[in-house]
Amino acid sequence: MDVALIPPMLVSSGFLPTGSFLESLIHICNEICSMEKLPFLQVRNISTMIRRIKLLSSLFEEIQETNGPLPPSSILCLTELFSVIRRVKSLIQECKDCSFLWGLMQMELVSNQFYVLVKELGRALDILPVSLLNITADIREQIELLHRQAKRAELFIDLKEVKIREELLVLMGSNNERNKKNKGFVELGKVKDVLSSIGLRSSMDYEEEISKLEAEAQKQAGSGGLIVVCNINNLISLFSYCKSMVFVDNEFEATNKEEFKLLGSTPSNRYYDHSSSSQSIIANIPDEFRCPISLDLMRDPVIVASGHTYDRNSIAQWINSGHQTCPKSGQKLIHMALIPNYALKSLLHQWCEENNVPEIGSSQSSSSDLERSNSKRDSCENAVDHISVVKAAVDAVKLTAEFLVGKLATGSPDIQRQAAYELRLLAKTGMDNRRIIAEAGAIPFLVTLLRSHEPRIQENAVTALLNLSIFNNNKILIMAAGAIDNIIDVLESGNTMEARENAAAAIFSLSMIDDCKVTIGKRPRAIPALVGLLKEGTPAGKKDAAVALFNLAVCPANKVSLVVAGAVPMLIDLLMDDKAGITDDALAVLALLLGCSEGCEEIGKSRILVPILIDLLRFGSPKGKENSITLLLGLCKDGGEEVARRLLMNPRSIPSLQSLVSDGSLKARRKADALLRLLNSCCFQSQNQMTV
Repeated sequence: MDVALIPPMLVSSGFLPTGSFLESLIHICNEICSMEKLPFLQVRNISTMIRRIKLLSSLFEEIQETNGPLPPSSILCLTELFSVIRRVKSLIQECKDCSFLWGLMQMELVSNQFYVLVKELGRALDILPVSLLNITADIREQIELLHRQAKRAELFIDLKEVKIREELLVLMGSNNERNKKNKGFVELGKVKDVLSSIGLRSSMDYEEEISKLEAEAQKQAGSGGLIVVCNINNLISLFSYCKSMVFVDNEFEATNKEEFKLLGSTPSNRYYDHSSSSQSIIANIPDEFRCPISLDLMRDPVIVASGHTYDRNSIAQWINSGHQTCPKSGQKLIHMALIPNYALKSLLHQWCEENNVPEIGSSQSSSSDLERSNSKRDSCENAVDHISVVKAAVDAVKLTAEFLVGKLATGSPDIQRQAAYELRLLAKTGMDNRRIIAEAGAIPFLVTLLRSHEPRIQENAVTALLNLSIFNNNKILIMAAGAIDNIIDVLESGNTMEARENAAAAIFSLSMIDDCKVTIGKRPRAIPALVGLLKEGTPAGKKDAAVALFNLAVCPANKVSLVVAGAVPMLIDLLMDDKAGITDDALAVLALLLGCSEGCEEIGKSRILVPILIDLLRFGSPKGKENSITLLLGLCKDGGEEVARRLLMNPRSIPSLQSLVSDGSLKARRKADALLRLLNSCCFQSQNQMTV
């Protein structure tokens, strides 16, 4: 049997992409290649990605010009490429639109996004039958080279941008010894040079950057991420200070000096009119130092849930009067916590000293009060480094985690709910945060809260444990705290569907460790509860349950439990459920269950599985095709002539297998070839029996 040839029926015009689809591919490629004013960050990642898109654009144009028939596998490849290219465009546009400073802080994350897209590009090209396309040799060589480069690509982080970020953090760090001695930024030329290197050269550039940072703060505030919002607001405060220092008006300063001489007074008299008993009259205060409510110089700046900063007294009066919205944006506040803006407070202190403005309430302070004030300033200066992604944020996270764990231990149910929610968010943002939260002792309290009858407390607790479990060391701590039984309770009968689904995701995460697979599998309610979620959950919940069952099925001792729990018919039903969207996950679990006799027997009972698998050989994903051919080959070996006969009776089976031998992955080609030989052998035996 010559399996290398593609049957004529596979080159059917019914499988060809429409002209409009190719036009869409070419159009989106041209949009990316013609982008103007590219950002100063991620320069190499963006330029390399645009070069790759230009090569693909040449391929699409040539395919459009030939206007000939295409192999069916090219349709899937073009669809995958369109999805990847669209995400490339979105990522580059985000790099253009976002704040440069925030982009620097998120450098590793953005670089990884480019890396993931390159790898997905390579995987899409895996299924492109270049040898079967009617394209020129030059284009074929370029695409093959692009494919090899994408497969070999590594994560790239620009060391120049890393250096710029480190220089910026050093200059802005108020715990820097030089800044302590000189009371602020004395190397204004250096500040200007560093910011100029990322495209910030004029006052208008600075104002635009501040607006982008404010927009990012509001965006993050919508999800309740207090730590992230604090980071961004600290950047805004520091950058506003830089703007006022770098673009100072010399003539205005000279005029001020003449005014001081004419008035015969010290500069402090210019800011305060001590004859006024009602309030102090302050002039020429930078806007960023004024409270948006009172318009006076802020004494104790705090950040509210919307991300905006106010003077503590003013915003406290606003909230106490019954308001639940942000005065500046009108946005509803998701909580009423007031987070100290240490960065702005430190800058206020520096500004007051440099301009000889006495801080209100300090004139009658005793020596002990002065010492306390100095110590507070030192703590504020240390807190400015909260914006440092690498090191200084650790201290802030540690303090926050300890504070929240204390609220979990002793707070009222409302306080516990809010504290669990904040820990849930904090545990989303990085491995260091997850480690610090666990070290603060959060895990035992979160495990206890899983039994809460208050839906939001339970939901926040199980989601926080899920996020914490991503850090491998925490998996052991969570299991040691006796969490698994409580998590299974939530999975089985949680107060909300989201809590149940996150419990399934937590089991998936914990079962990444082999010992945990055994421990969870021995719990008699765990696997049946996951199978139940396969039936009752949302599409996302069904996927969480399926991947958790896959992890557990890797352990041979758990396979029989999955079969007994009724997983096989449920998984087969999900293969036909387009809305669930977990075809590949269901196939992967079924392929694992072939490894035990009970699973193989249960799978063989299904009369609808073989036709479904044949269709998936034609239209499934690369991974889905691999698992489909694995199931068919296993069923033929175990079921013998009966399954082989059902395959041979289906007119789509042989063409689908031949196509897979030609265009499939290495693993799929090998198994498809083995199945074709097996079917050929069955046909030969049947013919001999008929002859006899």
